[in-house]
Amino acid sequence: MNSLERIRYNFQASIETKQKALETLPEMIQAAGEAMVTALLDGHKILCCGNGGSAADSQHFSAEMLNRFERERPSLPAIALTTDTSTLTSIANDYHYNEIFSKQIRALGQTGDILLAISTSGNSSNLIQAIEAAHDRGMKIIAITGKEGGEMASQLHMEDIEIRVPSTSTPRIQETHILIIHSLCDFIDHHLFGES
Repeated sequence: MNSLERIRYNFQASIETKQKALETLPEMIQAAGEAMVTALLDGHKILCCGNGGSAADSQHFSAEMLNRFERERPSLPAIALTTDTSTLTSIANDYHYNEIFSKQIRALGQTGDILLAISTSGNSSNLIQAIEAAHDRGMKIIAITGKEGGEMASQLHMEDIEIRVPSTSTPRIQETHILIIHSLCDFIDHHLFGES
């Protein structure tokens, strides 16, 4: 396969993954959007976390909420737990890297808030501990995953929501995660503020 063929292959693989996601995920995205809208209307916030590319996705979602998505509207409360390097490094240094999100959740999370946990594998120990901390604080979990859902999937309660991309390829999962995030942003804007 030459360079041009590889590029075309990547585009086609991404399209096929999104097509499979279209067939299986809209109802879960709708349920997650409804949970977020309810939390926001009740005066609660969304805490977001992930590692690597998923950390960037959590920051992306938070930025769309705090600033805006596609329209002018009031800011919405969301916090990316991946951005404060002093907090992250002090927790990792003084305790353990696995606690970088859970300690923040125990301090900032409140009953009725939502944890948006993003992972391609679902096996990140710090996200599993984040889910445990969020449950302890009375928070609902929205997990955006891929592959087999990993250990994160087994940690979810009945009221939690998992949006699992039907793929085993990390790049294809990540590409679909951003589409899911944008779909959630659109859902929230439409339901809170009506037609643009």
